Amino acid sequence: MSLLLDADIMYLPGMGPKRAQLFNKELSIFTVKDLIFHFPYKYIDRSRFYYIHEIDTTLTYIQVRGKITGFQLLGEGRNQRLIGKFTDGRNVIDLVFFKGIKYCTQAYQLHTEYIVFGKPSLFNGTFSFVHPDIEPYKEEVKMGFQPLYHTTEKMKSKFVNSKAVQKLIYQALQTITPSLPESLPTSILHKYRFISLYEALINIHFPSNMPLLEQAQARLKFEELFYIQIAILRQAHALKTSFKGFQFNHIGEMFHAYYEKCLPFELTNAQKRVLKEIRNNVRGAHQMNRLLQGDVGSGKTIVALMCMLMAIDNGYQACIMAPTEILARQHFETIESQINKLPIQVKLLTGSTKKKDREHIHEGLLNGSVHILIGTHAVIEDTVNFKNLGIVVIDEQHRFGVAQRAKLWNKNTRPPHVLVMTATPIPRTLAMTVYGDLEVSVIDELPPGRKPIVTNHIFEDTKREALNRFLKQQLSLGRQVYIVYPLIEESEKMDLKNLTDGYQYIQSIFPDLQVSMVHGKMKPAEKDAAMQEFVQHKSQIMVATTVIEVGVNVPNASVMVIENAERFGLAQLHQLRGRVGRGADQSYCVLVTSRKISNETRKRLEIMTRTNDGFEIAEADLQLRGPGDLEGTQQSGLPFQLHIANLAKDGHFVQLARECASEILENDPQLKSLANEIIVKELKTKKREQQNWSIIS
Repeated sequence: MSLLLDADIMYLPGMGPKRAQLFNKELSIFTVKDLIFHFPYKYIDRSRFYYIHEIDTTLTYIQVRGKITGFQLLGEGRNQRLIGKFTDGRNVIDLVFFKGIKYCTQAYQLHTEYIVFGKPSLFNGTFSFVHPDIEPYKEEVKMGFQPLYHTTEKMKSKFVNSKAVQKLIYQALQTITPSLPESLPTSILHKYRFISLYEALINIHFPSNMPLLEQAQARLKFEELFYIQIAILRQAHALKTSFKGFQFNHIGEMFHAYYEKCLPFELTNAQKRVLKEIRNNVRGAHQMNRLLQGDVGSGKTIVALMCMLMAIDNGYQACIMAPTEILARQHFETIESQINKLPIQVKLLTGSTKKKDREHIHEGLLNGSVHILIGTHAVIEDTVNFKNLGIVVIDEQHRFGVAQRAKLWNKNTRPPHVLVMTATPIPRTLAMTVYGDLEVSVIDELPPGRKPIVTNHIFEDTKREALNRFLKQQLSLGRQVYIVYPLIEESEKMDLKNLTDGYQYIQSIFPDLQVSMVHGKMKPAEKDAAMQEFVQHKSQIMVATTVIEVGVNVPNASVMVIENAERFGLAQLHQLRGRVGRGADQSYCVLVTSRKISNETRKRLEIMTRTNDGFEIAEADLQLRGPGDLEGTQQSGLPFQLHIANLAKDGHFVQLARECASEILENDPQLKSLANEIIVKELKTKKREQQNWSIIS
């Protein structure tokens, strides 16, 4: 039976070598198994017929039963089209054909009963069907749910459309029998009352009713997510048991001195909870791999510093790696100012560090006199070595590739503890899956006294003058302002012009003020100089692209204006907004768009004006855009591909799969029992089908 599943698709009836090549190239489908696991992306209910008078703008694909009463040829040359008059006995609707005119007039007989299936189009107040599917009406044929399959333009040009794919899948399913080997243990099938794999495959492709389709989807989604979860949890277990960690046995002098004398404000309950979680981790026998999530301004850096002090108290060194030089410098200045009363040496290492200073730092790292190293990619150079590196903190982890992080991870013979931080809140279902091999800590509370940022959405054609008056008022109070323009690769020239024009416009509106400009095309030194001007309050307005998204902390900046806000995703808008609201003053974010925006964009902007909660925004972003668009998901990768499950919409199944996988591994960590043989076999099969994935997330 497995031979049949592994068989080349070219041997299927109706396929042949040429079609098989098309499936290979366009859809990466090579075997019978690949084909039957090419699931529909949606279904159309063909269980009912509509009357022509019922058609309105809310309907998508529908079917109408009736007769063609005549054909009419209109236009000439390229504008030529065929109009078929179709009646359901009460009303008439046009069937419009721009191609295959000769075929239509020959194939479709007048006054013969047909089923017309398609999407009604509204033009000049009148509905019509453009290139609908037409088939003879047969009373004995039951119409149910019609699946739609992804195809490509090249496939369609070779007459391989969704219907053709379905026919080939039907042929493929005929080659396998109801005794298709199961891919889930019997215990799971019984516990959750799942249908068999064969039944699931039949009903996913050829559902006769909604309950059967739902049963098939539940079974297949669960299975997909279950194997992802069990692979992740096994990997996490292997990581824990394979690598012994440095034990930070005691909380010592430096930690206590900082807590009692240097802490700038009282820790929030969320910070205390996270510190406790980390403390329990680092005093154990195994290496820590933890993801620290926290909204912008939630106090992640203080938590990271206190973790590093735990390392120093136990005789180890610590290191922070940041994605940009300016952010690394900010970390350095913040940490150095907070621990200047303590006998701790902190050094900054970036691309611009002078050779002489670099040599001193290298020497200090090797003899142990440098306790904390803060830097950019420069810290992972081969020349940088430590005496005893105990903990690594990686800021904005999605900005670093796996290979870069691995280099830092391997600075010791025994891997140091790893704390990766992100200010992009990650929805729970995504965290359980994409970052499932990491333990997760969440700071879900802002320090006391922080005022929520007031966010407004305005249209550029009516509110520009009012916005300028508001900016003048804020600037007169001594505040600073960010104005952000999109810069998207596909249209860089246009966007750069927008930015430059915007810069000149702002200069003309505020002639007495200093205006800085920053974008990704500038040389690093120019960019840093402009940023420093703003940090030091030498300039009052910063006109920039999204390069400031992960940037410096400027407490005096209280207004963020985002131009063409419709071109940003929710997560990015939230990150940008987080650049303000760092000080005690009331902060504002203004989203500027044109009036011509889609409904989805309106939803995004409504969410932004309604809430400052990063986790609520992340969940909404996941729902609106899907996981593939979120930063970091592609980079981290899943152990196996998703064919049917959706991390945005199938949170219930993610949770169920996680619980089930955890329970199985708790009782049988090595999966050695007879009952779990199926799981081991499936994992091996899936690993053969997939690329390797990194243990470092």
